[in-house]
Parts: sequence; C-alpha cells; structure tokens
Amino acid sequence: MQLDESGFLTLDDRRIEYRMIGPWPHVAPTIVMLHEGLGCVGLWNDFPDRLQAATGCGVFVYSRFGYGQSSPVTLPRPLDYMNDEANVVLPALLDRIGFQRGVLLGHSDGASISAIYAGSHQDHRINGIVLIAPHFFTEDVSIASIAEAKKAYDTTDLRAKLSKWHAHVDCAFRGWNDAWLDPDFRKWDITDRLAYIRVPILIVQGEDDQYGTVKQIEVAKQECYCPVETALIKGAKHTPQREAPEVTLKTISDFVAHVLAAEKA
Repeated sequence: MQLDESGFLTLDDRRIEYRMIGPWPHVAPTIVMLHEGLGCVGLWNDFPDRLQAATGCGVFVYSRFGYGQSSPVTLPRPLDYMNDEANVVLPALLDRIGFQRGVLLGHSDGASISAIYAGSHQDHRINGIVLIAPHFFTEDVSIASIAEAKKAYDTTDLRAKLSKWHAHVDCAFRGWNDAWLDPDFRKWDITDRLAYIRVPILIVQGEDDQYGTVKQIEVAKQECYCPVETALIKGAKHTPQREAPEVTLKTISDFVAHVLAAEKA
C-alpha cells in the first residue's frame, strides 16, 4: 500500500497513528520503530528523521493502541500484553504496510516486543533487530523506578506533561504502570524466546539506566545463538537516543548498514 507521510491505519476496527519517513516499503528496506512503555510517535522527537537520513531506509513509526492518538485499550491490560503486541498486532501491522525487508527497532517495552516477535516468528523479512534498553525479565530496579513513576503521576505535573502527547493519557500510563506493578508481573520472563532468534541483534543500553541493569545484556549473550552486538552508552540512562543521540545514532546506523549489506550479499 502507499503510505502518506503521517496519518492513521485501521486494524481490527481501531486506528493506529503513524509516520512514514523516507521511501516506502516496496522501494527500500524499512526500519519499524516500537516505542517505550510511555512513548508514542511524537515522543521519538527527531530521532526517526535522523535515522532515516543516516541509513537511507524508510522509517515507519507508530503509536501502539492506548498511546498517542491511537485508539484506547480496555484496562487493566493483561500481564502478557507484550506477547499480544508481538503475536497479534505487529504481524498484522507489518503486513498492512507492505513490509518487505528491514529491521525492527524497539525501546524498552518496544524492545521486548521486538525480541518476542523475532523469537516467535521465523520472518525472513527481518534482517536484524535493535533493542534499546530491553527487558527480558523483571528486576528490582525496574519495579522501584516504575513505582516512582506512579508517585510522580499522582503527585506532580507528569500527567499534564504526558497529556500533551497522549489522547487517552490515563489509558497510556495506567496500562503500562499497573501491569508492571502487579505482584504477578514479577514472574514475567521472555528469556526463553532468545534462543529462537535467528537474526543479528544490537543491544544499546545506557550505563546509568534506572530501569534495568547489564544483567539484561548478559542473559542475551548467554541465551542467544545468533550474533549479539552490545553498546553500553556512557552518560546515558534509559533513553540513550535522547541523552547521547550522536553515538546512539551512529551505533544503530552502522549496525543497520551491516545487516542489510550482509542480507543483500
């Protein structure tokens, strides 16, 4: 299908907000970007545009249901909501946009969804995955930081700030926060998917990530049989694409160029 530069797609009678930057999927490889647990199209800022310029790929960015200007979801979200995104929504979306080949790039929750997809679907259109600050299992530091986010949402202007980006702000925040703070979410673990990934992986993490430790990187190196490159970014926390954009952009664009060249060869 031909995509406008921005707009909405319809899946299952619900709408998904998106941006399409650069060449369409039938013209060039596409980088599909999956946002974090409180993200959306707009909160990537200009990083998708800079990534398109650096790689020459098309870049498709979208807001998952419940985020940005996309349709809301019913709360509470199921605790396996990331599996639903990877196994139901993402496959339908890739087909809907006419995805032919390229890379999945996910941040935080989006990285976990990308890993689940790559480990559950032998999709030969995927040439590699980029995981920024991924979660493969829960850690105490993650839960503590998410609890702090809840406190900020309830007592500061965080809700007002997020409402500038999300049409259904309580849906966006609570859908993520309530799931992670549910005691049963401590059992959430997707490390079993890692051994089934068959494409190269790049993991990018800030040295001072407040939502996860290097144990996430270590488990990927232990469990994956595919090539795993890692970049621990100095001076960055949970969003290295904002906190250290230049080195993060170069690291990702170099990886994308390498995996696409290898696939073409």
